Amino acid sequence: MLDVALSAEPVWASTTDWESLATRAATAALNATPYGALTTADATIEISIRLTDDAEVQTLNRDYRQKDKATNVLSFPMIAPDLLDTVANTDDGEVLLGDIVLAQGVCAAEAAEKGITLNDHATHLIVHGTLHLLGYDHQGQAEADAMEQIERDVLATLGIADPYLNDQLHED
Repeated sequence: MLDVALSAEPVWASTTDWESLATRAATAALNATPYGALTTADATIEISIRLTDDAEVQTLNRDYRQKDKATNVLSFPMIAPDLLDTVANTDDGEVLLGDIVLAQGVCAAEAAEKGITLNDHATHLIVHGTLHLLGYDHQGQAEADAMEQIERDVLATLGIADPYLNDQLHED
């Protein structure tokens, strides 16, 4: 069973049910990969999602990636990609797949620049972050193309337009 543990700082609009949005996005991302069985595994598969401000994300980005700037999303996988196939078979009861952290100011600015809602952009970033937790990456062009196609497919199932039509997600 998938459990999305969400924490949100007040800078994120309280009018949105962020927990439902995050659960929907993470579940859709998992189901679009060979790891879809994790959503219904006997063990509790947890993804921690933190919606916070730019300052916290900048600190995390500086401390863990040596990039002293805020960014839209950070992902911190807790399971090595080569062990993901064994996660659903655990008898530990609960497995933390990893953490995803979004920066409100960066996300809001990107959404405004793209002319989309913050909810749609956050959904995309949670899908993106979930794929990172599953070992997907975009370091090379082939990896980026494969990851972006999964994102496009997932977002289409959620009724969200292709985010890659006009630009790239990361400024790395």
